Amino acid sequence: MLDPQGFDAGKKITGRKRHILVDTLGLLLSVAVHPANIQDRDGVALVLDRRTRRLFPFIERIYGHGGYQGPKAARAAAKTGCWTIEIVGRRPTAVGFEVSPKRWIVERTFAWLSRFRRLARDFERHAITVAAFIRLAMIRIMLKRLVANPSS
Repeated sequence: MLDPQGFDAGKKITGRKRHILVDTLGLLLSVAVHPANIQDRDGVALVLDRRTRRLFPFIERIYGHGGYQGPKAARAAAKTGCWTIEIVGRRPTAVGFEVSPKRWIVERTFAWLSRFRRLARDFERHAITVAAFIRLAMIRIMLKRLVANPSS
């Protein structure tokens, strides 16, 4: 049985959404993949689960974009611990494109991941396979960094 691909009416695309939780360096902590017809505020509960809280008890604040705004996302964060979701939005005085503080960290990580051919397009049939390839790609990125900067 294939995992369903949903239709995102806002972006007018069919496929899957990827939610990632990264640290301040942009390194992957958690990933969730689901059909595109699930809204971001509903998908945040998939990435902010009890397993993630157990693995990373030191995280206190999570930065997110406007899609994570609202009571559903706040309840999902509060259900698993004492996380605070802080929405990073555009400044009201901004004209044209502007880099949002903290948001660029996640966007940079998505750019790193999209350099891998299997992740550049939605080729996979199962969402769990996509999540596994995202983890593998991040492992490769981190290993390249370790080899490039040996500690001795």
